[in-house]
Amino acid sequence: MRFLHTSDWHLGRSFHQVGLLPAQSEFLDHLVEVVRAEQVDAVLVSGDVYDRALPAPDTVQLLSETVTRLVDTGATVVLSSGNHDSAIRLGFASELLARTGVHIRTSVDTIGQPVVVDGVAVYPLPYLEPSVAAGPLATSTPTHAGVLTAAMDRVRADVATRGLPSVVMAHAFVTGGATSESERDISVGGVSAVHPSVFQGVGYAALGHLHGRQQVSDSVRYSGSPVAMSFSEHRHTKASWLVDLDGSGLTVEEVPAPVHRQLAVLRGDLDALLLDPTLTWAENAYCQVTLTDPVRPLGAMEQLRRRFAHTLVLQFDPQGAAVPVRTYVERTSAADPVDVCCDFLGHVRGGYAATQDERALVTEAVEAVRLHRGSRDDEGRVADDATTRHTSASKGVA
Repeated sequence: MRFLHTSDWHLGRSFHQVGLLPAQSEFLDHLVEVVRAEQVDAVLVSGDVYDRALPAPDTVQLLSETVTRLVDTGATVVLSSGNHDSAIRLGFASELLARTGVHIRTSVDTIGQPVVVDGVAVYPLPYLEPSVAAGPLATSTPTHAGVLTAAMDRVRADVATRGLPSVVMAHAFVTGGATSESERDISVGGVSAVHPSVFQGVGYAALGHLHGRQQVSDSVRYSGSPVAMSFSEHRHTKASWLVDLDGSGLTVEEVPAPVHRQLAVLRGDLDALLLDPTLTWAENAYCQVTLTDPVRPLGAMEQLRRRFAHTLVLQFDPQGAAVPVRTYVERTSAADPVDVCCDFLGHVRGGYAATQDERALVTEAVEAVRLHRGSRDDEGRVADDATTRHTSASKGVA
C-alpha cells in the first residue's frame, strides 16, 4: 500500500488573529494533487482535523469538499479524532461514510478493528483521554501510557490473527518528539509522554499531536501540522510523509507542503531593521519583531509595518538602557500634578519625556479637572463682589 501520512490540520485556526483558512485550503488543494499524481492508495489523517469542537460552517464545508475530492481520486480516506476534535461530531455518520471509502474513527469501541487497504491493515486510534478511556479499555493505569498500551494490546492481538502488514494511527506525545508553542498541553498529573516502544509489533506508526514533522524512529513518525501556528515553528519545513509499505519493508519520502506566507523572527534596533538590505525576504512574511533600542521608539509598530506590512507581534528588549534605581515615592514626589502626569508619561513610554505641546495639553487637562472639582464641591471658592452684595442684601446683612 502507498499512503500519505498527515495530521493536525486544525481547520479554522487563527494565527495571531489572522485566519488560516486560505492557507489551509491551499494545502488541501496541494494534498489532492499529490494523491492523484502519486497514485496514493490511502490518506491517513492522525487527529486534530478541526481546531475546535464546534467548527465554523466554512470550515466544515472545506473538509467536506476535500474529502469528496480525495475519494474521487480513488483513494481511501482514514481520519481519527484528536484532542481538539469533538469525537461525536467528527464521527457523525461514520458507518455510512465507510461505505464510500471514508473511514472516521472516534470511538474506543472500534480500537483493534482495522481498515484494510490493499492487503495492509490500518488501525486508527482516536485521541485517548486517560480519565475517559481507562475504564472502557479495562486498564487500572489512568495515564497516557496506560491507555495507549491497552489500546495497542488490542491492535497487536488483531495483527497476530490477520498476519498482514500493519499501520497504527495515534494522537499522542511520544518521548523523543520536539514540541512547539502551538500544541495544547495534554499532560495528566504532569506526565504526558509515551515511550515509542508502545508501538512495537506494527510496521509503521503514523502519529499526530506534535506540530513539527519529525522522526522518532524509522517506523515511528510525526507528520506535523501542514501550516505553522506559532512563531516557534519558523524553522519548520512543513510536509507530509509518503509511505510505501508491504511485506518486504518500508520506504518513506518527504512531500513538502506549500508555504502560504513565510514566518520571520526579527531582532535588533528599529533603524537597523528598517534599513537592513538582507531582510527583503521578510517584507511579505508574518513577522515577530523584538526591538532592542535603549529607549522604546515612538510609533514603532507603524514604522515597522511600512516595511514589514505583516508584522503581527512586537516585543521590546532594551539593550544598554540606564535603569534608574528610585523608589515609587521618589518617582511621584513632585508636588505639581502636571509634573506627576508628565513623569508617568515618560515612564510608560520607556524614557521619552513629554514634549512642550504634550505638557501644555496635560496642564490644560489638570486645570479643567481642578475647576470642575471646585465647582462641584464648592471647595476653596471665593464669590465675586457682585455675588457677595446680592447675597448680603437678600439676608438683610448690612
